[in-house]
Amino acid sequence: KLKLLAGRKLQATDTNNIARSVPEEKRVMAAVVNEQLVRDLGFESNEAALGQRIYIGFNSGNVDIVGVIDNFNQGPLSTKINSVLITLAPNTYGIAGIKIEKGSNIPEALAAIENAWKKAYPEGVFAYKFLDQQIDAYYKAEERLFNLFKIFSGVAMLISCLGLFALATFTTQHRVKEIGIRKVLGATVNSILVLVSKDFLKLVLLALVIATPLAWYGISQWLTNYAFHIDISVWAFGLAALIAIGVTLATIGTQAFKSALANPAQSLKSE
Repeated sequence: KLKLLAGRKLQATDTNNIARSVPEEKRVMAAVVNEQLVRDLGFESNEAALGQRIYIGFNSGNVDIVGVIDNFNQGPLSTKINSVLITLAPNTYGIAGIKIEKGSNIPEALAAIENAWKKAYPEGVFAYKFLDQQIDAYYKAEERLFNLFKIFSGVAMLISCLGLFALATFTTQHRVKEIGIRKVLGATVNSILVLVSKDFLKLVLLALVIATPLAWYGISQWLTNYAFHIDISVWAFGLAALIAIGVTLATIGTQAFKSALANPAQSLKSE
């Protein structure tokens, strides 16, 4: 499913030009190259590269470019797209890529492939890897890092919420008489909630001001490890700020609301 941009794809008859019956000095391999190789060799266009003969020092050494395909990732997304040359050289084949039909019984299919292998290469070792597992292995480190971030972020949020709850409890208990006096003087529940919450929100906003540029810098540096990566969106930091504020209000809200609804007579009866 590689996209052909110019010329043609490889054909089985292309191996005729490198057959042993052909003198070695006259053997020429046909090759399909990607756009990156066309640019690296300095051709003006994809069409200009067609029919050009290059020397690669492999097999017969001489290669005629018969087609140009679109660039594709031949490795993990942490690496850039390099020049690629695809050719037919049966005498150098060492690995077979076999596509198993969807819905097949995998163990039975593997057993059939192994039997065919042993018939062709009785003394050869049959070893295989699944392509999806190989691709998945490219990103195992990122998956582990993501899981660690989730765990430690959850623990950090839990500890922070416990600290906020304890601090909110202490603050409301310390200001219980002040809140009672304010209620006697006509303060509403909303004004009491604002009174108790504003100091905590100031600290959270200060923390966001400090943490946001540090988080942006850290993420930017991490993304530079990837040739293909997303751009950091401002809305992600805005969403994180809203979540932080929401968690703060939810944590201290219980104590703040409890203090706002408390009977001032109970808190002032000893005065």
